[in-house]
Amino acid sequence: MSTGSEPLAGFAVGVTAARRHEELATLLERRGARVVPAPAIRLVPLVDDDELLDATLACLDGPLDHVVVTTGIGFRAWLEAADGHGMRDALIARLAGTDIVARGPKARGAIRSAGLQERWSPESEECSEVIRHLVEKDLDGARVAVQLYGERQPELVDALRAAGAEVIEIPVYRWSRAEDSTPLRRLVGQAVAGTIDAITFTSAPAVAATLAVAAEDDLEEALLEAMRTHVVAACVGPVTAQALTDRGVPTVQPERARIGALVRALVSDLPRRRSRRLSVRGFSLELRGHAVVLDGQLRPIAPAPMAILRALARRPGHVVSRAELCGVLPSRLAAGSGSRDGWAREARPREARPQADEHAVEMAVARLRRGLGRPGIVETVVKRGYRLACDPRIVDRLPAGAGG
Repeated sequence: MSTGSEPLAGFAVGVTAARRHEELATLLERRGARVVPAPAIRLVPLVDDDELLDATLACLDGPLDHVVVTTGIGFRAWLEAADGHGMRDALIARLAGTDIVARGPKARGAIRSAGLQERWSPESEECSEVIRHLVEKDLDGARVAVQLYGERQPELVDALRAAGAEVIEIPVYRWSRAEDSTPLRRLVGQAVAGTIDAITFTSAPAVAATLAVAAEDDLEEALLEAMRTHVVAACVGPVTAQALTDRGVPTVQPERARIGALVRALVSDLPRRRSRRLSVRGFSLELRGHAVVLDGQLRPIAPAPMAILRALARRPGHVVSRAELCGVLPSRLAAGSGSRDGWAREARPREARPQADEHAVEMAVARLRRGLGRPGIVETVVKRGYRLACDPRIVDRLPAGAGG
């Protein structure tokens, strides 16, 4: 049995990434997390796209003053597409004489691997810094190529045009919704039901696709509320987080927009938000997302028993009535069943669901006792309810902000 020493042991983390999802999942699993894969988008290359060919010809047919490279994969795809049309060498020669701006280190790496050299790169990797850098120059009549990354960049492009530049947009790939939305719909349902502890986002289109899927099932506001309260939204950077920030969702972001840094930020934040430690009958009992660590041993707990335990832990040592516990039991969604219509019907906020009966509470308490594997931790108070067997005056919590 796991000792629960891994920082994310006992937590369930959704992964919406399309690219490098396996790397992200591996990093999370190494730290003990249970990963729930739910790709939100897919990358569609535009190697044979007429619009990309026309944009490349426009770069070659006239002078080019500035080039903005936004992603490494996009820049490499542009060169690959040019190579397919026999224009790679001509394109590299044209770019060599321009002021190349790289939005981040991956873009810099792709530029240098092609034998080119960037002139400038922002600290934050945000387009706002790129805009400030370029508009400080005299752009009146300048020709600027902007390599797009999955969608149009009106903020960047419009600012350059407003400064007098002729902008050539280079669409090397686009984001599209995942072909099978079932895993993502399931993730949305689990988040609303409270059986997911965190969702990771590595691109703004993934956020948009997740909210769109939730909206199709009438769960968008419920999902947003879940991320405002009990589900941690971990975003790789401010651009990715913007749509959530605009909707009042707090996000966890690393100092640098890297997958490894994102995992480290989640390791630092998630246990603080979603853990609680109690002393019960001399045992150290730590509640995590979907498990407990009891005297150093990690014990997975099913959703319904965990909901009971969390309710008892909110008032340790005090009696919680069966009627009150009825209201905290999750729907059958938490068990992972249901069709698409079932997800929409069952993944409702708790206040919108009918309460379970007291028999369901008794069954959940029995399962909780079995899951804990130690007698006497959950006590029955005849005709009143249940309590955790600890002195309510002695509660050892994790640092401020730890959830229960």
